[in-house]
Amino acid sequence: MAEKNLSAPARSRSGGSVAGVRHIKFRHTERFTVLGNHLTQHPDLSLTAIGLAAHIQSLPDGIRIGIKELAKKFAESEARIAAALRELGAYGYLVRSKERTASGTVVTRTVFYDNPTAGVRAAVADLACEAGEPPADPPAVEAAEGQPPVAAPPLVVDVDVDVEMGPPAMDTAKTQLPLPVPKSEPTAEIHRTAADLLAGLRGVDPRLRLAQAEVHRLAPAVAAWLERGLSVTDVRRALLERLPDEPIRHPAGLVGHRLAVLLPPPLPATAATRSFYALPPVRRAPFQTCDGCERAFRSEKRGERCQDCRFEGEGDGEDEARIRAVIAAALAA
Repeated sequence: MAEKNLSAPARSRSGGSVAGVRHIKFRHTERFTVLGNHLTQHPDLSLTAIGLAAHIQSLPDGIRIGIKELAKKFAESEARIAAALRELGAYGYLVRSKERTASGTVVTRTVFYDNPTAGVRAAVADLACEAGEPPADPPAVEAAEGQPPVAAPPLVVDVDVDVEMGPPAMDTAKTQLPLPVPKSEPTAEIHRTAADLLAGLRGVDPRLRLAQAEVHRLAPAVAAWLERGLSVTDVRRALLERLPDEPIRHPAGLVGHRLAVLLPPPLPATAATRSFYALPPVRRAPFQTCDGCERAFRSEKRGERCQDCRFEGEGDGEDEARIRAVIAAALAA
């Protein structure tokens, strides 16, 4: 029994709790980033936003942090990355501003703040100095245990025209237009035409593959277009023109949005307009051949001569009547 049992677990430390996480600390001397607890323990930021902020803070200046670049590195979708960037922008960690270069090009400058609270205090101090007032003592900022608080300068991570943080968060219930609804219940034929149109979109662009339930939901909106006098070609053109180049993640949402936003107004319903559209089509007289010159001309009556022959005939009759009048006058004398 003199040999040690190497597989035996190590003896637990006396006086310490075994519950919760335990840290095995290591002092880094290279390739490390200092993060503040104001970020890593932020009560309102999502875990995705905190992790993305840690990644951005570790990057050197000049690295692009557009949505597409970040989506290529991580498994999160572009929509989730855009939402995380909006969170960081809302709490002051990420700031975007438009600037005009010497050549006149407008670029978007993206600045990441390691500590946005320190940046706000510095801005307030600058304003106080400009006003001639001594800056007030800033409130204490919570610092990491064992480390003095450090107000780091902002980190410029990107200057790029194409950097996008995605559309701002909006209340979809207020901004999304409802799908158009036909005034009258569409017939089975119109509903079938609308469904065939929607189902056939994937034949033109495979990205517009709609489920059967989505086709059934969007068919009344297409029927509203057809009710307003639009043809199937008009509706298909409105849904397929100028599609984005990137993958379409929600084809039903894109189709529904276009059906709602691009819906043309109905034709005017005034009495004058109704009478104008109710006029019968103009009927043109048929062609026939002139008996005098055998030229073709239009006329409702058959056997007539053209206008030129009628004019010449009228002139010959007048000359003959004049000659007869002269002869009669000479005989009477």
